[in-house]
Amino acid sequence: RLIVAEVGGHRLELETRPGLFSPERADRGTLAMLSCARFEPGMKVMDLGCGCGLVGILAARCCGEENVIMSDIDPLAVEIARRNAARNGVGGVRTVVCDGFSGIDGTGFDLILSNPPYQSDFAVAKHFIEKGFNRLRLGGTMLMVTKRRDWYRNKLRAIFGGVRIHEIDGYFVFEAEKRDSRYANRPD
Repeated sequence: RLIVAEVGGHRLELETRPGLFSPERADRGTLAMLSCARFEPGMKVMDLGCGCGLVGILAARCCGEENVIMSDIDPLAVEIARRNAARNGVGGVRTVVCDGFSGIDGTGFDLILSNPPYQSDFAVAKHFIEKGFNRLRLGGTMLMVTKRRDWYRNKLRAIFGGVRIHEIDGYFVFEAEKRDSRYANRPD
């Protein structure tokens, strides 16, 4: 199955499959998050939990494919994202099967984007936030989107020292900038 997404002036054709996240259309939460993202050429970007690759492919088109890493715990998602990157002219994007940051050796990211699984407990999101903070350069930004506000707001404040929240189309997009090399508060 192919879906077409028009995002930020880019037309993307994406293969999806049943069992992957949002297989029928581009996810509204992901689109809300992308509306807050500011991509610039040369930025180092991580698409954490890439699914079919929409976020990472858009980032690669804007920042350069050599500057983007897409990762997911699901090998099928990573394979589909790899094929979608090639289909959309950015086949040089690095794709990695891993749990969170476990298989990623890169640091100094300018931007980490994630639409974490928020229908379950907060263990995955906690890992993404804490380890993502450590992978960002000073001045780097983490963008996350969920339908839950309070836990994410509190956790991002505890780690980053502050967070901006954008409410878009029923979703909360969290934008947190790394301003110090240490957590603002000790993690719980």
